[in-house]
Amino acid sequence: MTTDKKFSNSDVATMLHKAGIRPSLQRVAVLSFIGNYRTHPSAEEVYRELSAELPTLSRTTVYNTLHSLVDKKLVREIDIEPTVTRYDLALWEPHGHFKCLRCGRIFDVRLASCDSDLPPGFAVDAMDVFYKGVCPECQGYNK
Repeated sequence: MTTDKKFSNSDVATMLHKAGIRPSLQRVAVLSFIGNYRTHPSAEEVYRELSAELPTLSRTTVYNTLHSLVDKKLVREIDIEPTVTRYDLALWEPHGHFKCLRCGRIFDVRLASCDSDLPPGFAVDAMDVFYKGVCPECQGYNK
């Protein structure tokens, strides 16, 4: 799983354009934030982080942008928590998520493909695997 790839604004604008979304300043900022920081943010976190550098950004714009990005399959919704939807860049290879119950961070987890375990005739559109527990940092492990 490539986690160190950083996208330029030009890369992001191209992704938006190819998906049929006009690459406005706000849309580029939202998609860049999700793709470059890998924090699995909620809509509110996206708004809070970007509003300092984009004072005219509204919550409505963030929510509408996220809805469009999900609709065009550039971003995936992560429903690891019952009351908060989080977002992840869809172009990363399929992976699971681990939520630390102490610090609240969400980590990407590499998965082996399990398509071969499906009965014949099934076609997978999405796969969500969520783990919950305590991360190594919160357990006091040092790498």
